Amino acid sequence: MKIELSPASVGMPRLNTPAGPSFFSGDTSLFRINMGRTGQYCDGHSRRSFLQLGVAGMASIGLPQLLQAREESAKSLGGKKDTRCILLWLDGGPGHMDMYDMKPDAPAEYRGLWKPIKSKVPGFDVTELYPKQARITDKFSMVRSLHHDTGDHFAGAHRMLTTKDMGVSGAKNEQMFPGISAIVNREAGSRREGVPGHVAVPYGMSVGLRPGYFGGHLIGQQHNPFETIHDPASPAFKVPNLALSSGLTLNKLDDRRNLMKHFDHVQEHLDRRPDTQARNKFAEEAYQFVSGPAAKWAFDISAEDPKLRDQYGRHPWGQSTLLARRLAEAGSTFTSVHFGGWDHHWDLKESYERLLPIVDTAVSALFNDLDDRGLLDSTLVVLCGEFGRTPRMNDGGNGGAPMSKGTPGRDHWGNAMFCLMGGGGIKGGQVIGSTDRLGERPKDRPLTPCNIHATIYDVLGIDPKLQVMDPTGRPVNVLDDPTPIHELL
Repeated sequence: MKIELSPASVGMPRLNTPAGPSFFSGDTSLFRINMGRTGQYCDGHSRRSFLQLGVAGMASIGLPQLLQAREESAKSLGGKKDTRCILLWLDGGPGHMDMYDMKPDAPAEYRGLWKPIKSKVPGFDVTELYPKQARITDKFSMVRSLHHDTGDHFAGAHRMLTTKDMGVSGAKNEQMFPGISAIVNREAGSRREGVPGHVAVPYGMSVGLRPGYFGGHLIGQQHNPFETIHDPASPAFKVPNLALSSGLTLNKLDDRRNLMKHFDHVQEHLDRRPDTQARNKFAEEAYQFVSGPAAKWAFDISAEDPKLRDQYGRHPWGQSTLLARRLAEAGSTFTSVHFGGWDHHWDLKESYERLLPIVDTAVSALFNDLDDRGLLDSTLVVLCGEFGRTPRMNDGGNGGAPMSKGTPGRDHWGNAMFCLMGGGGIKGGQVIGSTDRLGERPKDRPLTPCNIHATIYDVLGIDPKLQVMDPTGRPVNVLDDPTPIHELL
């Protein structure tokens, strides 16, 4: 990983918030972190991406504005809900019929390799590879009738994370609309001072793109996720973003902060701007994030009881999930955890027998841990990916001779997929909607990503009818359908 500190003259981006003070622009430094190359997906795409953490004097570029936006949004909503969201993102497309929507009576080429097992909730069956989740289905609910009808990785991820189509595809994969986590960050900020409101563990990624469709896009890169980057399961785990750049000490940071205070004092005398006091307040909060103890405590996973760490699983996914719980507990409003490697066109049996027990352990541990700590009612957990997999299994040839690539698998399918939701006030033990006998499409209660997002917004106390401004200055609805899933609320 390469870190460069380079000066740039960057104007503060204009936020789409209720009327309020406009902030200064000036000489700004950017920490540019080369994230390296990502692994390839089935379409052959790989991406080099950069995280930019700007520093305006002493704090991240736009971070004082982020805090200003948070406060303005809270005022417009009449106060803040003390709720959070943890998104476990199964990047690559998890198969609904091999996890939460089993079809044991379907023909052999459809029903899959594993049997369903009964869970704690009658009628809520799950795969036999999920025995731990089967014991806690009263704590979460399952949407079985989700669909967006595209089998393109990029189109599916863009629709799941932004709800928008906007022509995104493998041939045109740039982000076209802000991701839900970025919008949550803009509207709600952090629930506690001193921790970032939007965190990605270990990074924000969708289909090999970073931050991909988790990014702020037209509402500004200051709403991109704060990435932990390294593996929380490593004994040497440390969040590099929290460390000051080489040669920049806290004393120097204080010097730069004092210099900015001097400039603010001069500016106050020049034009007596009424927003100076507010600006100082938000800049101070930004400084506390960079130099204060709250974030450092939240990211210190080594402080956890070793027995609890064992319950989550001593692997990257389990420890990333535990870190997400620490962040939610500390006050981060939206944390995403990247579970990659779900593009199983072949060798599905071998891969799922390895991956599903890991997911089972992490998900069950998270719900039990939140419940034990009294955090379940205030923390929404969401588990999903960009689409499902074809109900009919293929022959393992991927267009070639049968089994030439490996054992059978499943291909891309956006006509039927699942989304697990629990905690944060969501009713547990519910199965919402159903698919037809072959699992090909919704049979009843069809739902879209808009309905998932609207439900998340409801839990977090954010108006699902909110708008953002497009580049032409035209207001655009964040959700084309702002209707939450009422059975869950």
